[in-house]
Amino acid sequence: MRYQYIREHRQEFSVKRMCQLLGVTRSGYYAWQPEQAGPRALENQVLVEQIRVEYKTSRQTYGSPRIWARLLRQGIACGRHRVARLMRREGIRPPKRHRRGPVTTQRQPGVIPAPNHLNQDFSATTANTKWVSDFTYIDTTQGWLYLAIILDLFSRKVVGWAMSPQMNTALVETALHMALQTRQPDASLLHHSDQGSQYTSAAYQNRLAGTNIQLSMSRVGNCYDNAVAESFFGTLKAECVTRQFATHALARTTIFEYIEVWYNRQRLHSTLGYLSPSEFEQQHGH
Repeated sequence: MRYQYIREHRQEFSVKRMCQLLGVTRSGYYAWQPEQAGPRALENQVLVEQIRVEYKTSRQTYGSPRIWARLLRQGIACGRHRVARLMRREGIRPPKRHRRGPVTTQRQPGVIPAPNHLNQDFSATTANTKWVSDFTYIDTTQGWLYLAIILDLFSRKVVGWAMSPQMNTALVETALHMALQTRQPDASLLHHSDQGSQYTSAAYQNRLAGTNIQLSMSRVGNCYDNAVAESFFGTLKAECVTRQFATHALARTTIFEYIEVWYNRQRLHSTLGYLSPSEFEQQHGH
C-alpha cells in the first residue's frame, strides 16, 4: 500500500515528495500511522483502494455519496460517513464548478410569455408528463458553442439536445424535434422553459401547439423556476466541460459521449435512488 511504502522508505526520501509522487496527502499519511498496525487500519487501506477505483470509474466526478452508493452496488459494506472521511483524508474530491459565461436568456419585446404552470414542482409520476428545456454556452478556441437540452423530470434523462455556434431558434427547435421523435409524447405533456426569445418565437410556439403540448415559462430573473435544467448544466460543466475545447468538433464529440454514454446510461442520481436515468426508466417499465 502507498502509506506502507512511504513508511518503509522515509529514511531515503522525503515524506512530502513521496506523497506527491504517490498521489496521497501528508495529512492522510500521518493520520494513518498511529493505527497502521490494527485491523481497522488495514480495512481502511483496502477500502481506500476500492474508493480510488470507483472514483476513476466515475471519471473523477463523484463525491462521497455516489462513491458510497457504487461501493454498495459492488457488495462492499461500509458506512457513508466513513467513505466521506477517507475521501477527505486522501484528498479525493470532484472538480469545482465552472466559471460563468455569457447571458443566454434574451427576452423578445412585446411577447406575452406562457404562465408558470410548473411552479417549481419538479416531481413526475411517469415519463413524458413534464419536460424542462434550457440552453447554455460551451467555451472553445473557435468561439462559443451553444448546447440546448430537453430533460424529462420523471427520470432526469436528457431526451433531446442540439449544439450550434448560433444562439437561435433553430438550436432549440432541433433539440425539441429530437425529443418528440424519440419519446412520442401525448397531449398530457407540460413543456417548461425560460422566457428567452428562442422559446417565445412563433416557430417554436407553433411547433409545440401543433402537438397540443401545454406551455409553461419561468418568471423573469428567477433561476429556481427551472432549477433542474440549471442543475444539469452545472453538473455538465463540473464533470465534462472542465477546460476550453480546441475546436467545435471536439466539444461536440465530447458532449455527445457525456450525455448519451455517461449521463443517461451510467451516472447515478441521488434523486433516483442512485440509479441512472435509463435504469430508473427500465425499472418503471419505460
